[in-house]
Amino acid sequence: MLQYRAVKGTKDIFPDEISSWKHVEGVIHRVAGLYGFQEIRTPVFEYTELFQRSIGTTTDIVGKEMFTFKPEPDGRSVTLRPEMTAGVMRACLQGNLLALSPIHKLYYIAELFRKERPQAGRQRQFSQFGAEMLGASSPEAVAETIGMMMHVFTALGVTGLRLRINTLGDFEDRARYKKTLREYLEPYASLFDEQLRERMDKNPLRILDSKSPDIQAVIADAPKLRDFLSPPTLGEFDQVLLYLDQKAITYTIDPLLVRGLDYYCHTAFEVVSPELGAQDAIGGGGRYDGLARQLGSKSDVPAVGFAVGMERLLITMEKQGLLEHIEPEGPQVYVVLQDRELKSYAVDVCDSLRRSGIRSEMDLGGRSIKAQMREANKVGAAYALFVGRNEVESRTYGLKDLKTAEQECFSLQEIVSRIGKDVVTRSARE
Repeated sequence: MLQYRAVKGTKDIFPDEISSWKHVEGVIHRVAGLYGFQEIRTPVFEYTELFQRSIGTTTDIVGKEMFTFKPEPDGRSVTLRPEMTAGVMRACLQGNLLALSPIHKLYYIAELFRKERPQAGRQRQFSQFGAEMLGASSPEAVAETIGMMMHVFTALGVTGLRLRINTLGDFEDRARYKKTLREYLEPYASLFDEQLRERMDKNPLRILDSKSPDIQAVIADAPKLRDFLSPPTLGEFDQVLLYLDQKAITYTIDPLLVRGLDYYCHTAFEVVSPELGAQDAIGGGGRYDGLARQLGSKSDVPAVGFAVGMERLLITMEKQGLLEHIEPEGPQVYVVLQDRELKSYAVDVCDSLRRSGIRSEMDLGGRSIKAQMREANKVGAAYALFVGRNEVESRTYGLKDLKTAEQECFSLQEIVSRIGKDVVTRSARE
């Protein structure tokens, strides 16, 4: 029996899966560039207080799900990042980026960590891509951020997603609503488990997240947050919706959508996929204008962002058949050695092709020509290039197209030119 296995809640991603990941990541990089977002990479762990201040001590993430330890001699604890927004804002403030430009549009593809019960699309180590617009949270900034997220889905060919959106108002609006909501919920406290009772005491809005049918029945008659919002707040939200209409982005207004992190304000949104079952959220985000001040800034920084679970996105794409056409990136040329005494020539040919930018492999195990050809097909090579005594003497090599079975002899320079043109032609067709 194998002595060592991957830690529970983690998953190896093997080469045959990597092509799908690289395809999705490539689309993300391309679409982010279209909107002027630049990539940022932050440390995998941060001081624990960063997440306590930003995410909020009332959340399950801070209360139950963080991987926290104390590596420092002074006993100060650090935490493996459970989300990216706080770290990106911290980096922006520490690097004084907003002094260089009033608006920064940043995106990331990152590994995150939470102590969750492992299940499909939800691991303890997981990946997200997301974007943060720092310095702007106007209705057009919110709509553009949502538009970039939806553009990624469209570019990947994903269909059937549903955008839910709501406005949470400002902090004063929510304070009034929380008081009224708590008073409404108190007579039903006997229906709540320990977790919901804790939420009612600390942040009753989180009860609106409950999926329990009994609690949903209670929530149905609860006071509505929208009734507590100021006219300017409602006007801003209506403007966001107008911009989404202009972009032809379909949405559903969901008055029960509150999102799970305490730093959100005003517009909040979530994207759900019917392919994911009960845990159907594929991503979401919103405005968080007060986060910078919570982290020690002397003033608020308007901000809006989102995050999308990569594993959940890939599950959705797989169920929609969007990964079937993505093939592993094999070698363009497999060098087939016909005479073992000519190994040094084969090595030289292989290296010459690589220096010319052509992905190339050769047999390193002394296998027969037949076995080498099987391997060439197995790894998805486009061509087989034969190295034998005649080829070495004439300096022309047999080149076989493994799709059409056509074979001709060319010099190495001609092969480089031919394959380069062929790759461009095939890419254009794809």
